[in-house]
Amino acid sequence: MKGMEAALDQARRAARLDEVTIGAVVMRGDEIVAEAHNETVARRNPTYHAEFLAIERALEALETDRLTDCTLYVTIEPCVQCAGAIVLAKVGKLVFGAYDEKAGMCGSVGDLVRHPRLNHRVHVQSGVEAEACAELIREFFAARRA
Repeated sequence: MKGMEAALDQARRAARLDEVTIGAVVMRGDEIVAEAHNETVARRNPTYHAEFLAIERALEALETDRLTDCTLYVTIEPCVQCAGAIVLAKVGKLVFGAYDEKAGMCGSVGDLVRHPRLNHRVHVQSGVEAEACAELIREFFAARRA
């Protein structure tokens, strides 16, 4: 899957920069509109997650405030901040790799992106390249603990 491979490439780039290894890509059809990885260390800001940055860049590139015809690929299940951004940007589809049992808000801890009381619900596909995505995170944190 082109989008997830590109997201994995972004996560690997994050690893080289000593950022948490999460990558995200926004695609419209077969075209990559925006790519990002976590930049929380480089920018000294805990909100600069890959999903948030990819959404921001896609909105700017497409000169719009809605991504209803786009798919967001991300290596790890989005947190509450990013799930909120996904809903607010009205992303049409979310594809993620590994679940985040501690902070994931797309099925693990909660399910903000499909909450029935919100005016936009996102189609979600999970578990895409889950092992490869999880391995990047495991390796990153294992190296940190060593």
